[in-house]
Amino acid sequence: MLEIKDLRFTADGREILKGINLVIPEGKLIALTGPNGGGKTTLAKMIAGVEKPTSGQILLDGVDITDMNPTERAKAGIGYAFQQPVRFKGISVRDMLNLAAGKTLTEEEIKDVLLQVGLEADEYKDRGVDTHLSGGEIKRIEIATVLLRNAKVALFDEPEAGIDLWSFNNLIRAFEVLREKRDNSLIIISHQERILSIADEIVMIQDGQVGMRGEGHTIFSRLLCKNEGCADGCGKEGGCRE
Repeated sequence: MLEIKDLRFTADGREILKGINLVIPEGKLIALTGPNGGGKTTLAKMIAGVEKPTSGQILLDGVDITDMNPTERAKAGIGYAFQQPVRFKGISVRDMLNLAAGKTLTEEEIKDVLLQVGLEADEYKDRGVDTHLSGGEIKRIEIATVLLRNAKVALFDEPEAGIDLWSFNNLIRAFEVLREKRDNSLIIISHQERILSIADEIVMIQDGQVGMRGEGHTIFSRLLCKNEGCADGCGKEGGCRE
């Protein structure tokens, strides 16, 4: 379980996170959504250890990880797929997948995880993770490494960006399988309706604070509803678009 307690972050004189309190339970898919600039990616970087909060705490299974660096957090069980993945010269896709898994994967295992993110193993497994891959390709490979880590908390920052529809459908199925078969927590930052629709819980992050939150189907209906003052959803399937 991941606990975020009164997390605050100030940069260049501006308070970006203003006391975030969240509990991310095991075995749940949590979608973080909200307006651009509201603090979602900043919060993700805090969880991953890329940035350190000005104040507050982050606990993983009761252990304070607030001062751990990204490598220490990865070892503790935090997996993070960046919004803009890092490229590595001289490292093949196969190498990255093996490093993520902590073992030498079989050809079938490589084929399976790449297929989950919409890539053909024979075409990609021995290619370099460098500038010869497109932004969408490198992002899919990074997502595959997070899937392999079997982290306690797997965090995905806008996984739909740069991914074609067929690959995105595969990714949705991969998220659903992860949620059903594992005890880990999945946190997905997204505006995409398909992702929001499969979330166990949706949390709105806006102006550096937690806003509307609750069970996925309830909040999803409210997000779709266009009726002014409709606080609980209109009750129509798929929400109200009047």
